[in-house]
Amino acid sequence: MTSQDLEMKDLPTPSNSVSTPAPSTLHHLKEIASIIETGSYSKEVRRIARAIRLTIALRRKLTASIISSFLDHVLVPGSEAHSKLSSYLPKEDDHEMEVDAATSAIQTPPKHLLPELEIYCYLLVLLFLIDQKRYNEAKACSSASIVWVKNVNRRTVDVIASRLYFYYSYSYELTGHLAEIRGNLLALHRIATLRHDELGQETLLNLLLRNYLHYNLYDQAEKLRSKAPRFEAHSNQQFCRYLFYLGKIRTIQLEYTDAKDSLLQAARKAPVAARGFRIQCNKWAVIVRLLLGEIPERTVFMQKGMEKALRPYFELTNAVRIGDLELFRNIADKFSTTFHTDGTHNLIVRLRHNVIRTGLRNISISYSRISLADVAKKLRLNSANPVADAESIVSKAIRDGAIDATLDHSNGWMVSKESGDIYSTNEPQLAFNSRIAFCLNMHNEAVRALRFPPNTHKEKESAEKRRERQQQEQELAKHIAEEDDDDF
Repeated sequence: MTSQDLEMKDLPTPSNSVSTPAPSTLHHLKEIASIIETGSYSKEVRRIARAIRLTIALRRKLTASIISSFLDHVLVPGSEAHSKLSSYLPKEDDHEMEVDAATSAIQTPPKHLLPELEIYCYLLVLLFLIDQKRYNEAKACSSASIVWVKNVNRRTVDVIASRLYFYYSYSYELTGHLAEIRGNLLALHRIATLRHDELGQETLLNLLLRNYLHYNLYDQAEKLRSKAPRFEAHSNQQFCRYLFYLGKIRTIQLEYTDAKDSLLQAARKAPVAARGFRIQCNKWAVIVRLLLGEIPERTVFMQKGMEKALRPYFELTNAVRIGDLELFRNIADKFSTTFHTDGTHNLIVRLRHNVIRTGLRNISISYSRISLADVAKKLRLNSANPVADAESIVSKAIRDGAIDATLDHSNGWMVSKESGDIYSTNEPQLAFNSRIAFCLNMHNEAVRALRFPPNTHKEKESAEKRRERQQQEQELAKHIAEEDDDDF
């Protein structure tokens, strides 16, 4: 065997197969259009939902030329919808346009346009305009789409319409005109209720709550929430948003226990990819737990991708845990901009009383007897009369049951009582009861979330089994009749 033979063996064998190019974005959009068309004719909402999911996956690949080619393919050129949507798109050069070689040569004849496809074109253009930061055009496009959606009453349109409602509100929020559409959102919610569009009701209720909370109108938000019809959630994302808004309302109304449950549930149910939403839920949940007198675990602040965003709240929690009023003031001043942006600054002002109470509890545990002047010094009360303030703070803490002590007014002392055995009280029982209730609630929600095929418990009876069952029933009836004759 020569060296040339060895070299020939090392060479790869030529392949007869030709590598096919990857499908273009325009090709994918046409496939999505066919899915929507099939779902519309068969009235299968799940196909429309699948088309929306595929569109979100293609969102970053959309360009003006691709959308323009898709509009030419789906809509009738020169029609009102085609002209209006094309006017929102920026003009591009011809050499930048993406051409689908398989279908560009063959021009398909115009079909009867489905409402679902026309609304989908509005959604596609709206997504592109928002991603390109063309917010004024997006606002005009969303307003036009909402006018069109109001006149269509089809259940297959509901999935696309709910997305349009969201981006309609989002485009107005980005331009700072969110209050202008509040009346229109209320009208849309009324229309969705009359049409039994439950997904639309969910989406519009959340948008209205967001609209009210954006302007700190908590009373109006609670009135709407309490009177709006409630039903089983159809969308996990909308249910998470509802729980978050409910938690914010409950927090402002001083109902901290219910607020904590709603916020923690929203953070757990939220998708892993929704990091920004989960960060907001955790920020509010941390503040609510601090207001309840709880100290969040360190793992809450060490979640992946959230360490930097939750850093101010971690330092705030540390100040509350220590009970250092001076450190609490410094942290509140240091991160005041962050707290104002998050909308939690007013809640942090409420925490001052909790910091003082925590510091007082630590003092009562450490000292069996201490003067009120030393209490004021340790709490760092910088008021005109710190001793008098310390006396009022201590007396209120004793009355509320925060500390187990007595106040000696004549000598100016706080005398702490010996701490008893906590297991002789009802606190362990209450702690176990809350954990058991939490586990049972999670189990019930998991059972409700399970999906079963319809009538799985009912087996379809074949003709042979039916004849056999009827024969057994007749024999049993004859046997019973014979026994009755024997008795007589």
